[in-house]
Amino acid sequence: MNNMIGEAKFKQTYQKILDAKNTLLTIHGRPDGDAISSLCILIELLENKQKIFLAYSQDVIPRSYFYLPHTEKITNDKGQINFDDFDLIVALDCGSLARTGLVKEISSHRTDQFIIEFDHHPLIDDYADISNRYPELASTTEVLYHFLKTNEIAINKNYANCILTGLLTDTGNFLFPVTSDRAISIASEMLLYGAKFPQIIESTQRNKSLGAMRLWGHTLSNLIVNKKYNIAITVVTKDDIEKNNVSDEELESLSNFISNLHDVKAILVLQELSDNEIKGSLRATQSNLDVSKLARILGGGGHVKAAGFKINGQLTRRDDKWKII
Repeated sequence: MNNMIGEAKFKQTYQKILDAKNTLLTIHGRPDGDAISSLCILIELLENKQKIFLAYSQDVIPRSYFYLPHTEKITNDKGQINFDDFDLIVALDCGSLARTGLVKEISSHRTDQFIIEFDHHPLIDDYADISNRYPELASTTEVLYHFLKTNEIAINKNYANCILTGLLTDTGNFLFPVTSDRAISIASEMLLYGAKFPQIIESTQRNKSLGAMRLWGHTLSNLIVNKKYNIAITVVTKDDIEKNNVSDEELESLSNFISNLHDVKAILVLQELSDNEIKGSLRATQSNLDVSKLARILGGGGHVKAAGFKINGQLTRRDDKWKII
């Protein structure tokens, strides 16, 4: 990471942030720990530099992440955004233009509006003027760690909590293959800066309701293995979610948990989002399988070992088998 190209882009990015008069920050919908933490890092930086900004999330920030600094300053009301007011737009952990929630606005932005992205997903859309994209890193907060270090920005307790949260949530507490020696070293450094490891674990892992545990049990009972491709598949219907009153954040780690299944190549969790939309979460359990290729074919994307997509359709059960119609 400490190469001249990375350092030059990080320094150019920082100068653009300092020069901007009004900055819009955005993250992907249904935000996870890495996206929220990355957003909070940029809020901390902009507030410390007394810059004008607006932080936007398409969806409400889950309560389990309220321990992070500045979450109360994030709006999910797109009506508050007058896109013409901003001369700088920063997308964090979005993966693609579609996930920014601002496709129309960014696609038709004025020439004097500058676009920056921080990300660790493989390239799908080349929409940014400066792309700080490093798929070899474990999280977007790890990208931001190097950004802070390159620009000699002192890491305080707020930065440390955010960086560690992103690392922990995107590596499954360092259990996923994306975990590196570098990521663990950075996490250790964040503890020295005052990151609250027990609070992060309590908030992000031990946060499941009784309804969520019941849903997990029901979902596991629906688990089948496609013997031809050796892929484990299960479904979560909209009725299941509503009956158990389960939030998005409680569903987030279900596919990661099922990926512990022994002796299959991959797992697929299909979740109904609406009457005609289905979300697919893919996890590889073998080192030689790239699930992002399938996700990209279906209009999604992600990493080699963890990817996702959305398709139109409905889940229906016929002859004890689930089908998409």
